[in-house]
Amino acid sequence: MKCPAVKNTNMRNFHASLLFTIVGAISASASDETAARLNKATAVFAKLTESEHGIFSGRIASADCITVIPGFKKGAAGFGIGFGRGFISCRKEVGWSAPAAITLETASLGVQLGGEEIDIVLLSLDKERRSKLLSERFAVGSDASAAWGNGKSAHEDPSAQIIFYGHTKGAFAGFGLDGATLKRDQPGDKALYGKDLKNSDIVAGPATPPSVAEPFVDKLSQTANR
Repeated sequence: MKCPAVKNTNMRNFHASLLFTIVGAISASASDETAARLNKATAVFAKLTESEHGIFSGRIASADCITVIPGFKKGAAGFGIGFGRGFISCRKEVGWSAPAAITLETASLGVQLGGEEIDIVLLSLDKERRSKLLSERFAVGSDASAAWGNGKSAHEDPSAQIIFYGHTKGAFAGFGLDGATLKRDQPGDKALYGKDLKNSDIVAGPATPPSVAEPFVDKLSQTANR
């Protein structure tokens, strides 16, 4: 018969082993989810840039940073909310940076269409605002003027520093930009790079894209450098 001390030790070892197994499973799941989101982001960017009614090629050529949010979920009637997760990459001397994970959140009063998903591409045109864009929180409207620029016939705001493009169910779409914020997606960055890195360090640093992110960066380079 084992003494209580041995039993307690075995129980602690069992709990520790179980905890490591659970953490490992969660980490693997987060990595798989991030990889799937990167694939969707690559497809969304391709769709919105190669479509006949997509994004102006000149706008992409002048963009300093590009953010892609696949499957942004728009809120319901009454107090409208929206949330989406995606990735941001900025220009380097040669090509584009490793992507950093980012979220887009919105909150607005008034009647909203519920249950709608929108694929979104954001172009940041002002390099002077890059550091703020890559900070913990970037408020659309107050930190930089923004406008929707959907379609080749869209009437864009010539003074806007952030241009949004949204696409859903075969048509271009949008929503009120008041209250929209971009924030660092800490779990997404950790799933990509295996440690807690700030978006500014990922984009400005020497980090190379992980293999799962290479198609996303390659697509940006092919399209933006045409």
